[in-house]
Amino acid sequence: MSRFRPSAAKTFEGLPREVAVLVAVAVAVAIGFGVVAPAIPEFARSFGVGKTAAGAVISAFAFMRFVSALGGGKLVDAFGERIILSTGIGIVAVSTGLAGLSQNYEQLLILRGVGGVGSAMFTVAASSLLLRVVDGGSRGRATGLFQSGFLIGGLLGPLAGGFLTDYSLRLPFYVYAVSLIAAGSIGAVFLRSAAHRDSHEQDETSTTSSDGRQQAPTRETATSLSEAFAHRGYRAAVIVNFAIGWALFGVRMSLIPLFVTEAMELRVLWVGVGFLCSSLAQAGSLVFAGRFVDRVGRRPAMVIGCLVVALSLLSLAVTTALPVFLFAMVASGVGGAFIGTAPGAVVGDVMQGRGGKVVAVFQMASDAGAIVGPLVAGWLADSISFNAAFAASAAVLFAATWTSWRMPETLVATSDRYPDSTVEGEVPQR
Repeated sequence: MSRFRPSAAKTFEGLPREVAVLVAVAVAVAIGFGVVAPAIPEFARSFGVGKTAAGAVISAFAFMRFVSALGGGKLVDAFGERIILSTGIGIVAVSTGLAGLSQNYEQLLILRGVGGVGSAMFTVAASSLLLRVVDGGSRGRATGLFQSGFLIGGLLGPLAGGFLTDYSLRLPFYVYAVSLIAAGSIGAVFLRSAAHRDSHEQDETSTTSSDGRQQAPTRETATSLSEAFAHRGYRAAVIVNFAIGWALFGVRMSLIPLFVTEAMELRVLWVGVGFLCSSLAQAGSLVFAGRFVDRVGRRPAMVIGCLVVALSLLSLAVTTALPVFLFAMVASGVGGAFIGTAPGAVVGDVMQGRGGKVVAVFQMASDAGAIVGPLVAGWLADSISFNAAFAASAAVLFAATWTSWRMPETLVATSDRYPDSTVEGEVPQR
């Protein structure tokens, strides 16, 4: 097991510089989002609207992310990741700063929706660039580091956000805008090498004509959606990402707080303790999970991750004991580390050249799960019980486990890169 435990100095060893830059961008973005998150519903309520309208401000951001993701993918294929990444962050920064100046509810709602469009552009561009510049033997580790950037920012941001919100409902929006400007600046300056890399790769792929003359390089190709969906690995990754959105981004955020206060009859404090346990477990497991994905394989990591999260949900369906709840939250964090890295690595394995639309649909699957999951689970909790809601969510993860089990391994491991790897080189299957 020692080969899965890298020292801090070796965390980014062997990875392109873009990975460290994208991690820094992720931290800055996540800190800002965490700062503004506690203020959004309270700021909306300050305009005299009800709880449903206040929730709609959050939904508007998520909905616009979902509907604009595919368009963001097309822009990535047309103009490149770096330009769209910086543009997307700029849109969120400007819309967020203006949202802090909102004079009525309608302005706040529209500006948060605009921010969702920019967020989709940034997310698709960053993920597409990450998967493209990293080779297959490091893709899981790079994805895990990228996810850890969001987790670190997500843990730090709300702490500052609570204090800022107490002082002023508008101040968090301005702080978020500044953090986004910092993130955009990091991307614009330090990701220039990605653009240079594109030019260099195109020069190297110049062809020679029959008369011996060098021909102009052709534009880098992009993987089409039809090509991606023809691959069973990509279809499995999309299904797993839908399950992630359903369980981890949807049901966990919407149902767990109510489960703790109503079914377990505990104080809200324990909601925070549970989420903290889950986040720490996920953050602590990401580097290990990333190396597991690169050395053992994408398929076993997806099976393990889906199964662990499914069992954690199933345990909540059978008991309301506090120790079981805390254990389930830790387990969901560990499982989330595996399924937060492996599916993205599969998408990178399938992609040839740019894959903006391919990454966009993959991201949309998670957003769709986050939209559908809370609605279905909420209806089951109201109509039947919390037990039924968690059991149904576990069933979604079990289905994703079965899909992962049936997919071909997409990792191609070379003996010279990982001489002690347990994976034999396999050719991706369709």
